[in-house]
Amino acid sequence: MNWDDTPEQAAFREEVRAFIGESFPAGYRPAGDEEQSLEPEDVAGYNWPVDRVADDPGRREGAKAWAAALASRGWIAPHWPAQYGGAGLSALEEFVLHEEMMRARVPTVNGIGAFLLGPTLLVHGTEEQKAEHLPPIASGQASWAQGFSEPGSGSDLASLRTRAVRDGDEYVVDGQKVWTSLGQYADWLFVLVRTDPDAGKPHRGITFLLIKADAPGVTIRPITDIRGAAPFCEIFFEGVRVPVANRVGEENRGWYVAMSALGFERAGIGATIKYEQALAELVTYLRSPEGARFARSTPALRQEIARRQTEIRVLYNLARYTVSRQAAGDEPDFEASINQLFGAELHQRLARTGARAFGRSAAVWDREGAPLAAAFTHMRRDSVASTFLGGTTEIQRNVIATRGLNLPRS
Repeated sequence: MNWDDTPEQAAFREEVRAFIGESFPAGYRPAGDEEQSLEPEDVAGYNWPVDRVADDPGRREGAKAWAAALASRGWIAPHWPAQYGGAGLSALEEFVLHEEMMRARVPTVNGIGAFLLGPTLLVHGTEEQKAEHLPPIASGQASWAQGFSEPGSGSDLASLRTRAVRDGDEYVVDGQKVWTSLGQYADWLFVLVRTDPDAGKPHRGITFLLIKADAPGVTIRPITDIRGAAPFCEIFFEGVRVPVANRVGEENRGWYVAMSALGFERAGIGATIKYEQALAELVTYLRSPEGARFARSTPALRQEIARRQTEIRVLYNLARYTVSRQAAGDEPDFEASINQLFGAELHQRLARTGARAFGRSAAVWDREGAPLAAAFTHMRRDSVASTFLGGTTEIQRNVIATRGLNLPRS
């Protein structure tokens, strides 16, 4: 396929580059060693949901100023209709915008709210829900987190046990969620709960609710990962009362709403650019006098780097294909699972390639004095989670097999 820009897309690309150069706040500093996210949109140390509430005033005010600049163009949620704070851009224009932001190493804003919940509400939400929740996301005023996984119900999400019992115009929610990315920084949560424990099949009897993160009965506890960072948390619900008006879709039909959200989660461009830049930095460093002190340059390593470069281009083309389907009016389906699967496994292969290049020096964790500031040492730890974030590789293969190849379910 020919992915060359049309004249209109090329002009828009230049407009985006000029905007970033003129509008990105000079005082907005990255988080440095405070790694907080496993998401592809966490670029160059920036992580907007964390930065917007940081103790460092430069980061905090910079994050707010950057959100305001993007919101003035409708570019926090560029594909949304203007009535909800978007810019009404086409799917391809949105792709160009996010590609250029990643290449410029500036953060996207309101990732989970803008990229997961917002598109889901546009498909399944009521007019009242859209009017209440979409404008604060599009202006950077409200941040969201996804409450799906539970202890014992990660890959097998349909086995979730968090209960919601209807009491008049409210649901009373009790249970626990875990591995909720950036939940400790969120204003709102979108949560799957079980409303009919006697439904025949596991995915039936599940409902999709919107819950305020500071509602009475909600307790959030950060979880520290193997890097020493806390990019996710566990959340406890004890008698949390949620208005029925906060239900998205029909009662007991929340599984189908959730599948829309997961499709949007798995269809991004962020990982492609992040990996492309990391590999280019590795090659540049290996060719430098400083890198030659640490690196092992062998024909086998050069071939491995060439394979990673080829795979990154494949991932880019998969992302372009997915967005072309969106541009044609389709929701991401198994194509998004292909992206997620290929990108997750590539993340781990790329991390191993960097580790092999530096040999024993790849074990140095402290960035100061380490080869390439220990970038691939940190990536290797970071990549451990890649093959189960957003759905394990086994789940992705099942989706591809059943929805994409029409193979029978076991």
